[in-house]
Amino acid sequence: MSRTDLGMPSFPDAARTATQDATLRANLTHATRTIRAKRATAVAELDDWAELRAAGAAVKDRTLRRLDHYLEQTEAAVTAAGGTVHWAADAAEANRIVARLVKATGETEAVKVKSMTTQEIGLNEALAAEGVTAYETDLAELIVQLGDDRPSHILVPAIHKNRSEIRAVFTEAMGRWGRPAPDGLSDRPADLAEAARLHLREKFLRAKVGISGANFMVAETGTLVVVESEGNGRMCLTLPETLISVVGIEKVIPTWQDLEIYLQLLPRSSTAERMNPYTSTWTGTTDGDGPQDFHLVLLDNGRTDTLADTVGRQALRCIRCSACLNVCPVYERAGGHAYGSAYPGPIGAILTPQLRGTTTPLDASLPYASSLCGACYDVCPVAIDIPEVLVHLREQVAEHGDGHRAERAVIGAATWLLDHPAALGAAERVASRTRRLHPRRLPLPGPVKAWSRSRDLPAVPEEPFRDWWRSRQAAAGEPPRSPHEQKDTP
Repeated sequence: MSRTDLGMPSFPDAARTATQDATLRANLTHATRTIRAKRATAVAELDDWAELRAAGAAVKDRTLRRLDHYLEQTEAAVTAAGGTVHWAADAAEANRIVARLVKATGETEAVKVKSMTTQEIGLNEALAAEGVTAYETDLAELIVQLGDDRPSHILVPAIHKNRSEIRAVFTEAMGRWGRPAPDGLSDRPADLAEAARLHLREKFLRAKVGISGANFMVAETGTLVVVESEGNGRMCLTLPETLISVVGIEKVIPTWQDLEIYLQLLPRSSTAERMNPYTSTWTGTTDGDGPQDFHLVLLDNGRTDTLADTVGRQALRCIRCSACLNVCPVYERAGGHAYGSAYPGPIGAILTPQLRGTTTPLDASLPYASSLCGACYDVCPVAIDIPEVLVHLREQVAEHGDGHRAERAVIGAATWLLDHPAALGAAERVASRTRRLHPRRLPLPGPVKAWSRSRDLPAVPEEPFRDWWRSRQAAAGEPPRSPHEQKDTP
């Protein structure tokens, strides 16, 4: 469990605070609207986008149905290419494996490619406890690390920061992590990027251990793939003597031909580019070229349990493009930290509860962090029906007796009333006879106050439908019948 998971408030509590932060909302609104506009333009260039989307979903589903086969194929191919494969059932085991591998080299430092999987398991904190410092090399991840912050977006982890805030982070923290920030550092993007280059360059050159995730694993050859935009990943993957890759088991795909699909879907959906500036692939080890010791840690950490859910398993298709975050009205207002997980936004609202379960208030609240508008499904490049999974998970939360006490009480009372027709009829008559006394809005107290003050009560008819129906039948001389028994059209 990572530090992002410890002591985090539930989504409603976290969002209540986040939505009051005017600077955060301005940063998020500007960034998400800019990204999604660029993405829409890039996607519109492809006439066969719908077919590519369907193909991406189909390959993932086919792979998940035979996941054991493709993982064993990957292990065999990596081993044949000179690598070593380790299997980790959960975050704790994965962290122990990586810490042991780093310490076996005698090193106390490692450079890292941006990796959501290592964020998920809290690898940096686990390594620090073992005396190993892991340096983030992605610019946004570096900003987050230097600021002792948490990522808030899949693609742009520091999306919640504006450039003035980033300058303040660099000026205050760089000296504690090595080279101080240049004197008189401005908040111009070019100057901030140059400060990051200077800060990282010596770390790249002296690092003996690199740590990565992977966007994809190609089972037929045991090849791992990382796509990125800055070149830092290429440095981490080629310069160190030892490379350790921590990869979720769902990242495997069968063939290179399948990879072609995702190398079209991912860049357009994430960075709105036709292709990523850096697409790095590596297969095992090669004498005299690149890392000479390669370790692949295959991580389960709840994925097998997710796979067993026939509705929820579609979340494992996710290729981490972040398109769903950029169109989500809830994410735009609440920000990524409110989700209390390495996976924010709509995909986090369905993935995190499945990986960790819904036994805590935080994870039980996440399926409700959505208006169910469906925008996330419309933009997902692998057609994950996020609203469907959200409703499915809400059913699970309700079945376990979680949720707000007031909500449970109301649902319980409504269930009893609908099961007793006489009581329902009496309640309808009372409501009709007192209709002139009803307020326009119901002034409910406590936690439902915000909900009730923004909704008008529906107008109650002068006569309940059942009474009207009986009087109509009596006037026509017909025998009393229930409305559903009437054969003729009224």
